[in-house]
Amino acid sequence: MIVAADTNVLIRAVIEDNATQARAAMHLLSHADSVAISLPCFCEFAWVLGRVYKMAKLDIAAAIETYIQAHNVIANRPAVEAGLAMLYEGGDFADGVLSFEGRQSGAATFVSFDKDAVRLLKKQGHSARLLS
Repeated sequence: MIVAADTNVLIRAVIEDNATQARAAMHLLSHADSVAISLPCFCEFAWVLGRVYKMAKLDIAAAIETYIQAHNVIANRPAVEAGLAMLYEGGDFADGVLSFEGRQSGAATFVSFDKDAVRLLKKQGHSARLLS
């Protein structure tokens, strides 16, 4: 069976703040033939872990790495890796994904009001421009 995981399933398996739900999530994630994890799900996952659970960016990156390295996970790995690159630089996962998907769609430059996102993308060699 192939399942599409909601963000709350991924969160419960990592945080384990509800024992019953954590067990159910971990069982599903380890026993499903394939688990599809969408980019919006990973973006939400990173945001919730950072903002709600105050998890450090490197710990969030490690949790995402664990998911994408699982034998049964289906994900847009290049886009997830772009998000991870931003996390490892101290930025936001979603900014890396957004920039990557923009480039994949033919965009020449990522534009944002977020100074840190623009700075980190430029540091990675991507075209980015701060709007003012």
